[in-house]
Amino acid sequence: MTAKKLADLPLSVLDLAAIREGHTPTDTFRNSLDLARHVEKWGYVRYWLAEHHNMASIASSATAVLIGHIAGGTSTIRVGSGGIMLPNHAPLIIAEQFGTLESLYPGRIDLGLGRAPGTDQLTAQALRRDLQGSVNDFPRHVQELQAYLSAENRTSKVRAIPGEGLDIPIWLLGSSTYSAQLAGMLGLRFAFASHFAPHQLQAALATYRHHFTPSEHLAEPYAAACVNVIAADTAAEAERLATSFYQFALGIVRGGISRPLQAPIDSMRGVWNEFEEEAVRGMMTYSFIGGPAEIRREVQAFVDATQVDELLAVAHIFDHDARLRSYEILAETRQAVS
Repeated sequence: MTAKKLADLPLSVLDLAAIREGHTPTDTFRNSLDLARHVEKWGYVRYWLAEHHNMASIASSATAVLIGHIAGGTSTIRVGSGGIMLPNHAPLIIAEQFGTLESLYPGRIDLGLGRAPGTDQLTAQALRRDLQGSVNDFPRHVQELQAYLSAENRTSKVRAIPGEGLDIPIWLLGSSTYSAQLAGMLGLRFAFASHFAPHQLQAALATYRHHFTPSEHLAEPYAAACVNVIAADTAAEAERLATSFYQFALGIVRGGISRPLQAPIDSMRGVWNEFEEEAVRGMMTYSFIGGPAEIRREVQAFVDATQVDELLAVAHIFDHDARLRSYEILAETRQAVS
């Protein structure tokens, strides 16, 4: 296997559509479209949005609607889900929604699927009305969705129109080895959520590659990893920007407390205790925070260690212009090593 270099690796964006303190979802959507237009110019290949519900900090609950908004305001970048939480939806509904998106924006739509609810259990019940299913249903539902999107389904009594026969790349997303193994067995693309669940990354990549079976969709394994990147022109500025991210992660450590993304602060001293700091930093193993030189060095080391085929970057940065600059620096550091 030829060692991969950052200069050769596709870069993509995972936008968690953060709602900032003192701002509205309307502001979030405006900034998301502006970010998508910028990264399209900077050479990023895809722009993904994730499904979450009942969270004061995230505005992408109607994920397919937001994907259409971003795709409609851009021209070349691929747009998709990172991901749609399949347990919350009937596979037919997702086939129809993404068939509609692919019909509107041909050759630009990705369908990433996850098996978690993307919310708490009470909200999951409100979404699904019953919780009789289990994670063991996920493989069957993925294959049912694939069937609706296949040309062969045209003779079925239940058809996805639009959707049927369209070439919509399906990815499986995961934070453990479960979806990695399933993606390999089905010959699908795989993306790992190392931005919040770093500990099983290497095991999941190894599992995916070991179990990969070529399919009509994919001849060789293709794995992406999502990482946190907070870049600025100086390391000190990046560290200050990162305090918004630290506060966001601290809410998760404290039991899933969700509040809008907070403005950066000068120091986390007194905001977290030593045990909370350790827990947050444990979640942030694959977080790259610094100036251009640090980002270039650390991201290349990550690529060396994982040999992933693509990087997805997420940035919990309060100031919109600073977030734009962070993604611009990541693109520039990639060019700098070419």
